[in-house]
Order: sequence, then structure tokens, then C-alpha cells
Amino acid sequence: MAVSALVLYVIFGALGFGWRSWRQYRATGSTGFRGISGRPGSLEWLAGAGFIAAIVVGLAAVALQLGGVLTPIDALTAAPVQTAGFVLAIAGIGATLYAQNEMGESWRIGVDASETTSLVRTGVFGLARNPIFTAMLVFAAGIAVIIPNAVALVAFVLLLVTIELQVRVVEEPYLARVHGADYRDYCAATGRFVPGIGRSGPPIAQHLDT
Repeated sequence: MAVSALVLYVIFGALGFGWRSWRQYRATGSTGFRGISGRPGSLEWLAGAGFIAAIVVGLAAVALQLGGVLTPIDALTAAPVQTAGFVLAIAGIGATLYAQNEMGESWRIGVDASETTSLVRTGVFGLARNPIFTAMLVFAAGIAVIIPNAVALVAFVLLLVTIELQVRVVEEPYLARVHGADYRDYCAATGRFVPGIGRSGPPIAQHLDT
């Protein structure tokens, strides 16, 4: 199963980052990568660095299980559970690509505080404000089920925490500052990660710590 998880990781990275960035470059002349926000050690910086760390830890979980260093949790190795893991991972890949496409030219990895992008509120973004992150968590959950070892579970938790940080301390303040009342209305009407949950005013807009 670890080999399958590795293949899914490669597919996700190639499509969600590589292919998507190539499409973005063809459409706009920019790959969409904006890097890590904030000074080293700040919450903004920890959000970006933690995201990279979650990917590294997730790949380490695959490698360690492939090498026989880690063994999966027995209760999660049953065929129905493994099948559910594959369904989640594949659905996560598909949902990530779909949401990225719906974001159009506003798609970015990271935030440039000096840049203004369009506020996308249609399609899946009319159901949840961060459907790309939701889809990524679905993918990560699927991988954690396929290779249910302790390191894979740590990788999932790390990704969850860093996505929360990225959304709350980087992206929401930026969008509130740039889009003002339109974004506040969007937050009041639309859930943060899933429909109906997390509808509220965004944090007070502030400049990113750079």
C-alpha cells in the first residue's frame, strides 16, 4: 500500500502544483507561487513553513513504511478501510484540481501583500471559502488511511494546523484588507472549509508581518 500512496503523492504534486502552475503561467505569465509570508518565526512564516514540513513528513511516512521501519496500525489495514482511503485520496486530487480551476487567474500559492486579486465567490467558492484546502485535507486523510502509521497521522495533523494558520493569520487578514465589506459579507454568508460552518466576520484586517 505504501507504493500506492507514493504514486498518489506524485500524481497530486504533479497535477496540483506542477500542471496547475504551468497553466497559470500560460494564462498570466506568472506561476502563481508567492512564497512564505512574514518574518522567520512569525505565525505567518510558521504557516508557510509548516505546510512544507507537512509534505516532507508525509513523504517520510511513506518512505519509512516502504523501508519496513514503520508498520501500519492493524485496525486500519482491513480491505474496506483501505478502499475508503483510496476513494478519499482520489476524490481529494479531483476536488483540488476542480477548485483550482474555478479560482481561475486568482489562484496563488502564498500571498503577496502588495497584490490585489479578484474575490472568487462562485461555484464551489459559493459553498465554502477555502475549498482547495478542504480538498487537500481530504487527500491527506486518504493517504493517512492508506499508510496508517504514526508518522502519517502526525503529517495529517501538521497539515491541518498549518492550513488553519495560513487561512486565519495570512489569507483572511489580506482579503479583509483588500476587499473590505465584500469579503465581510462573503464570510457572513459562506462557511470557512465546509458549507454552513465558520460563517462569521473575518479578523481585523492588518498588514502582513514582512
